[in-house]
This record gives sequence, structure tokens and C-alpha cells, in this order.
Amino acid sequence: MHIGIEFGVGEVEPINNKNLFVLRNGCWRELYVPVNGDRPFSGICLAESFADECSKVYNSDIGLIACADGGTTLDQWQPGGLLYDHAVYQATLAMRTSTLAGVLWHQGESDCAEDKYPYYEEKCIRIFESLKKDLKLAQVPFLVGGLGDFLKDCAADDNLKNYPYINEALKNMAAKKDYIGYVPAEGLTANPDNLHFNAESLRTFGLRYFEKYREMNKLMTVTQNGPIGVSMTEMEKL
Repeated sequence: MHIGIEFGVGEVEPINNKNLFVLRNGCWRELYVPVNGDRPFSGICLAESFADECSKVYNSDIGLIACADGGTTLDQWQPGGLLYDHAVYQATLAMRTSTLAGVLWHQGESDCAEDKYPYYEEKCIRIFESLKKDLKLAQVPFLVGGLGDFLKDCAADDNLKNYPYINEALKNMAAKKDYIGYVPAEGLTANPDNLHFNAESLRTFGLRYFEKYREMNKLMTVTQNGPIGVSMTEMEKL
């Protein structure tokens, strides 16, 4: 039961960085938790530590465009759908006053069913290619994170045992497309539900996302507006 306290808040040190922002109603506001309040229990998410490290390394303001909707499937994110159009709209607003320089993606648990995971790579690539076209993105990195190994122990959904197929699809996408980078989740741990990453692991995961981002973007020139991580779907939160 949600009693007004975001899960995970208090389990890790808060990030105190005045150079971090989040898009709210088309305007940049100082970042606060939850970054993506799509559910009553939203709390810590991996985008926070990603943005913090990005800001420190590049000495720049960093903004997050929060578009996530936890528990959704790829079918709900196809071009022309509400979630897709909302993400494009939010990113377009942000690009009026900043430079869009990265897409953070973590999704897949809801596509572990046997009638869904065989088509994951095809559907996900379609979404990414459409985003690149609609937002006029050139070599902007798309970072995709693996699903946690703890899913095999989750009693809530028997389909989650198929998570390795999603991870394989994500790795294949990164191998085929130079703008996609795969971020492994090996060694990260969960809350007692064996479904969601715990707060400490989310902090670590965000740093892994940034390391992959930096690896893919070594020659990027950062402006004062800085890279902006776009939280597209199911950015893991507690």
C-alpha cells in the first residue's frame, strides 16, 4: 500500500546537483524525485545517477525528459500510439531550448510471454528507427539495459523466466546498429519481490548506462545545455 513515501527514497544518498533538471510542462525545473511519476509508488530511477555522472564528467547542465510508463509492452509503444506520440511531443518541446543527445531505454518484462518475446527485436528496432526519423536524430546514442537475473526467482509471473530471450534481443540490436549500446545488468540485485531493482542497484545501473554513453560518444562536443537523457519506457524505479 502506498502511503505517500516513494519506494527506495532514503535507501541511498540523495543526489545533490544543481546542474540537473527535468522537463515539466515544457520548462526545465530543478530535478526532484520521483523523476518519472507514472505510478503512485514511483521513486528512485537509474536516470538520476546517469545524469549526475554525466553532469560531472562533461561539466554541463543535464536535463531528463521523463516519458516512462512502467509495465507497458512494446505494442503500446509502436509509432502512432499514445505513448510514442507523447514521448515525441515531450522531446520536441525540450529541443526548443536544449540539445537532445541521448535516449535511455529499459523495458522488456512485459514482453517475456512466449507469444511476444520472439518479436521483441523487430518491434523495438521499429520504434527506435521511427524516433530517429521523427526527432531528426543522427548518431544520438540509444542505450538499452538488460533485464535482471533475479527475474527467474519472481513468483508473480511465470513468463519472466523467458527474460534471457529479451536480453539476447537487446544484445543483437546493439550488435547490428551502431547507435544502440547494450548495458548489462549482471550482478545487480532486486527488492524482495524479485521484480524491481533495489535502490542501490539502480544507482549502479545508471552509472553503467553512463559508461556506455561515454564509450559511444567520446568525440561528442558538449554545449552548455548538455546531453539530455530521454527516459522512454519503464525506466526502472521502486
